[in-house]
Amino acid sequence: MLVIGIAGGTGSGKTTVVKKILEQFPEREVAILSHDSYYIDNSHLSLSERRKKNFDHPDSIEFDLMIDHVIKLQNGLPINEPIYSFITCTRSPETKLVKPKKVIIIEGILCLTSKGLRDLMDIKVFVDCDSDIRLSRVIRRDILERGRNVEQVLARYEKTVRPSHLQFIEPTKRFADIIIPQGGMNLVAINILTNHINHTLKNQ
Repeated sequence: MLVIGIAGGTGSGKTTVVKKILEQFPEREVAILSHDSYYIDNSHLSLSERRKKNFDHPDSIEFDLMIDHVIKLQNGLPINEPIYSFITCTRSPETKLVKPKKVIIIEGILCLTSKGLRDLMDIKVFVDCDSDIRLSRVIRRDILERGRNVEQVLARYEKTVRPSHLQFIEPTKRFADIIIPQGGMNLVAINILTNHINHTLKNQ
């Protein structure tokens, strides 16, 4: 099994990179673990209090559970990945069954901040992107998918997203084996990564 971690700032293009990698492999060979699924459940708080939480801080992720799940997958055991809603900022009672596959991709802005999780990765990737492009993508996504308006998105960006990016996310670039500038638009870098994955799988 090959475990790949893909990190980068909010709106950097990580999801696009993952999709382009998936296009190169049969579905039966690749499983995705999103660290968005492992946000700590805040159902005990009111909705307004939940929305004030800093989702760009490492403390917002249940890394112990994520590490446990990756280890189980490495040992050939299926896991039940949590399902998290950014509309309600809570975990769903339902879970998603994830079975062991040849490649496990761990994707999320903070996935390289945990040493325990990094130590389980065979390849660590950081998706880089200019801050103005990331901001425009965040505005579009949060309005369309997360029920926020422009003022809420900008206030959150200035208060938590940008400071947390500089403090927690950007520094993890030094842990990366591969840095992909321009996100999912950088087809050359993505092809180099997929070729490396193919080569590694053939030699396992």
